[in-house]
Amino acid sequence: MPQIDPELVWLKPGQVAARTGIAVSALHYYESLGLITSRRTAGNRREYRRDTLRLIAFIRTAQRVGVSLADIKKAVDGLPDDGLPTIRDWARISRQWHDDLTARIVELTALRDTFTHCIGCGCLSLKACPYSNPDDVLGLDGVGPRKFP
Repeated sequence: MPQIDPELVWLKPGQVAARTGIAVSALHYYESLGLITSRRTAGNRREYRRDTLRLIAFIRTAQRVGVSLADIKKAVDGLPDDGLPTIRDWARISRQWHDDLTARIVELTALRDTFTHCIGCGCLSLKACPYSNPDDVLGLDGVGPRKFP
């Protein structure tokens, strides 16, 4: 099997941004949070390992389904530093997130199915609102919004 030149494994921030569709500033932000890492060249420029592309795809997908950056960070902290995550690593994260994602799906499905009843009420004290005011608890304090100024 031919060896890959170790220098071909490293990408410049602009290359990573172009391949992932995110801004270079987002790369720097993810790095500041410890979600991804880079090395510095002799000229003090960042370079990212090619496997960062897959990690960014994971981060972006998790964000799209509502996983917080803090939870993503916990998951990333459990991944190997010296190579690509294995199927076992991804399966472990999947197991850890399964119940939370299932609960989100249930909540989003319920919201989708009842959303037309909630649009524009603004009072947050309707008995019909199972999201902001179950059992009309806020209605006991009077009329009008209670949770939001």
